[in-house]
Amino acid sequence: MHPKNLFTLAVTLLIGWSSVAQGGEISGTVAVRGARNSANVVVFVEQAEGPFSVSEEHAIMDQKGMKFIPHVLPVLLGTTVDYLNSDNVMHNVFTPSKVADKFNLGTWPQGESRSFTFKKQGTAVMLCNVHPEMEAWVVVLQNPYFAVTDKSGAYSIENLPAGTYTLKLWHEKLKNFEPQIVNVPAEGKVVSDLNLKR
Repeated sequence: MHPKNLFTLAVTLLIGWSSVAQGGEISGTVAVRGARNSANVVVFVEQAEGPFSVSEEHAIMDQKGMKFIPHVLPVLLGTTVDYLNSDNVMHNVFTPSKVADKFNLGTWPQGESRSFTFKKQGTAVMLCNVHPEMEAWVVVLQNPYFAVTDKSGAYSIENLPAGTYTLKLWHEKLKNFEPQIVNVPAEGKVVSDLNLKR
């Protein structure tokens, strides 16, 4: 390879590495009192300076095993969600929530999908009028700095610009949480363990 090309490649790799390495991280655990486990809590930064680009790749909420998967799906404002049917039965997706314009995408068979673009912030419950036991949530947020806890309550929000942020929680049933102020460094991790209760 020509030395000039090698130099260009090295600079490109260095710039790429720097862009990935930049940014701080908030991580920790959420203890959920009054629930079977600590899963499906959305941990998010309330407000961050944008603008933010929406990914061309759509988010996916599947219908599999007579359940919506994932049960809770946080997305950036403007994201399109594809609703896939992986079951060998007919499924429907509708919502009474104003955040999602009270849509009803109709009913469709296995292997097909329908889509909706979320243009308002807030939460929307997802339902199936064929199977009333099915329920899920889409949480539409102002910025991409969010995470969903696993069963142990662990979460991690990466690539945050340095600054002071208000950290909030969302849970479908438990609402008693005092927002936390977190100072994020330009690089490195800050730990914020949180408690959510009735």
